[in-house]
Amino acid sequence: MALTATIYAFTIDLSDMDRGVYETFDLRVAQQPSETAEYMLARVLAYCLEYTEGIAFTQGIAAGQEPAIAIRDLTGRLTTWIDVGMPDADRLHRASKSTDRVVIYTHRNVAMLKQQLAGKTVHRADEIAIYEFERPLLDTLAGLIERRTALGVVKTEGQLFIEVAGQSVSGRVIEHSMR
Repeated sequence: MALTATIYAFTIDLSDMDRGVYETFDLRVAQQPSETAEYMLARVLAYCLEYTEGIAFTQGIAAGQEPAIAIRDLTGRLTTWIDVGMPDADRLHRASKSTDRVVIYTHRNVAMLKQQLAGKTVHRADEIAIYEFERPLLDTLAGLIERRTALGVVKTEGQLFIEVAGQSVSGRVIEHSMR
């Protein structure tokens, strides 16, 4: 018998002071059986940090040829490919050729990701940004979320402050280049 996804409902109050984005929205997020809570939370936070008109989760893990999160313009054209975790070089190469912008958010070891990508051909590799969530941030959040969770997310100067279940959690989002 196949396992099914667990659905989480998030109400998010976002204040991204670095970009001037202030929104409140609801997200329904499917956590696949093969997906860790940290990976799912990295997807949710990446969505928040890239929030703009046209942003949407894709089928992600369930559909290997799609980004975890996509931003499309009003015509439906993919403008931003947002990957989460440890994407391989071939995937990034295809993504970079098919869209204007490619971004990686990772909850994993950035040095390992860079080592995995070293020496591989990736179209416009110097334009791909990697954002690393500090591991304690996601580990703590994973222990606090429930199937229905309200999050207050504030980002300022690369620092995240998250209010969940009456507790405050903070950590940095560290930007790296692919090279």
